[in-house]
This record gives sequence, C-alpha cells and structure tokens, in this order.
Amino acid sequence: MRACGKRSAIGLSAFLVTLTLSNLAYAANCKGTSAPGVDWSDCNKKQLMLGGIDLEGGNLVSTDFTLTDLRDANLTAANLEKATLVRSSLAGARADKANFAKVEAYRSSFAGISAEGASFNSSELQRTNFSGAKLTGADFEKAELGRANFEKAVLTGTRFPMANLSRATFSGSTFEGPIDFTDAFMFLTRIEGVDLSAATGLEQEQVNLTCGDSATKLPAGLSIPANWPCPVD
Repeated sequence: MRACGKRSAIGLSAFLVTLTLSNLAYAANCKGTSAPGVDWSDCNKKQLMLGGIDLEGGNLVSTDFTLTDLRDANLTAANLEKATLVRSSLAGARADKANFAKVEAYRSSFAGISAEGASFNSSELQRTNFSGAKLTGADFEKAELGRANFEKAVLTGTRFPMANLSRATFSGSTFEGPIDFTDAFMFLTRIEGVDLSAATGLEQEQVNLTCGDSATKLPAGLSIPANWPCPVD
C-alpha cells in the first residue's frame, strides 16, 4: 500500500510539473516577438504602440488591446474573436478576412481600414468610426452599432441582419450591389443622400424610423416617410 501511495504521489508531482511547464510555455507566447501567425490569445496588450505591426493570420482570441495603437497594422485573416479593442485605433489597418466576432470595440477607430470579407458578428461597436473603411462583403450580423460612423465607407455586399444601427451614420457611403438590412433596428439611422435602391431586407417599418432626405433612394415599393428630413441630432 505504501509503495502504491508513493507511486501515486510521484505521478501527481510529475503531472503538476508538466502542467506548470505547460502554463509557463503558454504565458511565454504573450512576450514573444510579433510575427505573422503569432499566438497572443488571452494576452494583455493594453496601451501599446503597435502601429504597422504584422500579425497576419495571428491567433488573437480574447487578447486585450484596450487603448492600443494598431494603426496600419496587418491583421489579414487574423482571429480576434472576443478580443477587447475599446478606444483602440485600427485606422488604415489591413484586416481582410479577419474575424472580429464578439469583440468589444466601442469608441474605437476603424477609419480607412480594409476589412473586406471580415466578420463582425455579435460585436460591440457602439460609437466606432468606420469612416472611409473598405467593408465589401463584411458581415455585421447581430452587431451593436449604435452611433457608429460609416461615412464614405464602401459597403458593397455588406450584411447587417439583426444589427442595432440606431443613430448610425451612412451618409456618403457607397456600394455597387446589394446591402442586407434584414431585421436591422434603424432608429434615427442617418441615410441622407444614400442610394439604397439595391438594398435587401428593408421594410417600410424600418424606413419610417430612419433619417433621410429628398436625395435618399429607396428600394422599389418603399415610400419616403412624412417625418423626413430629421432635425440635426
């Protein structure tokens, strides 16, 4: 019995040593040199100057980039699911095919970003700046986009099903094909001067909540609400 107990104790000690070494190796990734394909998942990268960094294809799941400068970074095909990007700047970054699903990025700047084919599903993007962004084929399903700014963004084929677009701004945005607003909440969404004739999923009840003007073009079968234009917000 004593021999058996000793073997059990040795086995447990070996397991704990292996687990500790494994954890140390995992933690070391957070201090590793940045490079394409880097694994910074769950790392603390807050308040850093990382402008122009190359993280293409990187594993950035649940990484904390709060207040971090990621301007002009290469995030192509990177996985940022559940990352924290609060008040961060990704202005001018390359993030085509990147995964931003479930990120927290309110009051952040994505101005001028190229995020074609990227996923922003179920993300928290309130007051985020997407002005001038290239978002062709991007998916914002169920995203929180209250007061987000899409001014002069390219939105060809972009999807907003079930997204909260209350008070978001689309003035000056462009798209040369369908844009999906199925079941999107569009309370006071600014669409002045926007050509939505190719938009899909729009219902009259949604349009009645928006803010447009005489230059706004709606899909066939929808009419201009009596409350247009809205007062300045």
